[in-house]
Amino acid sequence: MNPLSTDLSAATAAPGAPVPDCDVLVVGGGINGCGIARDLAGRGYRVLLCERDDLASHTSSSSTKLIHGGLRYLEYYEFSLVRKALAEREVLLKSAPHIMWPLRFVMPHDAAMRPAWMVRIGLFLYDHLARREVLPGSRGIDLRTHEAGAPLKPEFSRGFVYSDGWVDDARLVVLNAIDAAARGARVLTRTRCSAAQRMADGWQATLATEDGAVLSVRARALVNAAGPWAEGFLRGTARPVAGEALATRSLRLVKGSHIVVPRCFAHDHAYIFQNPDRRIIFAIPYEGDFTLIGTTDVEIEGDDPGAARIDADEIAYLCEQASRYFRQPLRPADVVWSYSGVRPLLDDASGDPSAVTRDYLLEAQGGVGDGAGAQAPLLTVWGGKITTFRKLAEDAADEIGRQLGERRAAWTEGSFLPGGDLSAWIGAPRRPDADFERFLLELRRRHAWLPPTLARRLARAYGSRVDRVIGSAMAPAGLGAEIVPGVFEAELQYLQREEWATRADDVLWRRSKLGLHLNAGERARVGAWLDAAAVQLTETA
Repeated sequence: MNPLSTDLSAATAAPGAPVPDCDVLVVGGGINGCGIARDLAGRGYRVLLCERDDLASHTSSSSTKLIHGGLRYLEYYEFSLVRKALAEREVLLKSAPHIMWPLRFVMPHDAAMRPAWMVRIGLFLYDHLARREVLPGSRGIDLRTHEAGAPLKPEFSRGFVYSDGWVDDARLVVLNAIDAAARGARVLTRTRCSAAQRMADGWQATLATEDGAVLSVRARALVNAAGPWAEGFLRGTARPVAGEALATRSLRLVKGSHIVVPRCFAHDHAYIFQNPDRRIIFAIPYEGDFTLIGTTDVEIEGDDPGAARIDADEIAYLCEQASRYFRQPLRPADVVWSYSGVRPLLDDASGDPSAVTRDYLLEAQGGVGDGAGAQAPLLTVWGGKITTFRKLAEDAADEIGRQLGERRAAWTEGSFLPGGDLSAWIGAPRRPDADFERFLLELRRRHAWLPPTLARRLARAYGSRVDRVIGSAMAPAGLGAEIVPGVFEAELQYLQREEWATRADDVLWRRSKLGLHLNAGERARVGAWLDAAAVQLTETA
């Protein structure tokens, strides 16, 4: 196991200790929490992050997996958000070309939805609101001759193509956690913050591990990055001083569901389809053999956002809307997998869930110069989207520095995420997508014994960290036993040792999507291996 995830003694303070255990306690192991922990650790702060489940267990592994500006947000005049997201696309693509890459989107024109001139204006703005170096601009296409037209109904003869990016969302979260840990942060998974009391000189927090251990931690500042649980954390877990209110805003919880079906088309473009309800859905190449379709927007109520699941109406809706465009209709029986994520959107009084802003708000309370008795700093993250996580984290770290009276320089723009620096393999970077292909060729040259499919999968997952998985192996036998086809002990050991993976779902559905390619018996064998390895680690600890 990663010592940074299991060394609980380092996170435990002696009763009444005058020095805090850490500078900043971050609650929440999704993309925002891990991004903030990484940024703060890189600025030299002592950071402790706790997550009650696995990293990226909820919203951050249940997105549409796009790095995009949000073309449809232009209709809601969200120009600032779109500009910010567009600017971040290429920053992110350059930082981790193994888990992110450019993707071309085809929009078949449906005159009943939006006139062509409106689409062209929108795409012109999308092309020019932020600087582009890597991604090509938009253009019109003839679907009667373009390869993207073949899977579509013949009435769609005209279309537009534009650029955005793809991301392995759960791996993006894990890479931020790895980088945070490498820079000194302590990352505790399956550890819940059960109480946080604001004191005159900081926060006293109680952390409860899954096995029943209770840890007492002191922190100078607290970051609430609990996503869909952020409001509940303020109202039920974080304890204010007398007469103080911590929860000042409300979230709207909007469920976005996706379906995965057998591959609907052979080319490498994605589709954006306009629906009669003025919403859009995407159809995206996924895991080689599949197509990912989503998303819905369904407002939910209740105390447990983690319980949200796709329902029959959502499946029917996604199949129906995709079937408006594809020659081969989709039916609920075609769905091989589905997932739902709950977006924590800041309540802006919009009636339509699709119109609720996807921008974020950082709410700071307390700290130096607050003018309210200099209460211990609290920073709450409201809303946000995966594309802007780095900028959100940078803004959050700036704000924490202001609250603590210790401004420290930003650093993440232009930096690589773990595995993203391929220069030791291929020399100076050129274009992120081309750099990855050069890296893959070099990996196959150095390890010609790796089967091509396995080499590409390992390259995509781990980038330049792939040697941490392969080690000194000179043949497949050097990777240990093959637990299931294409998955060897060496990879599972790496995921346990360095990526906080302890259970089958951690490996099969978050660190990878191998679950889509394995049958039930094979998935069970992965779980059994992890369980046995965990017992062995406990016995030798």
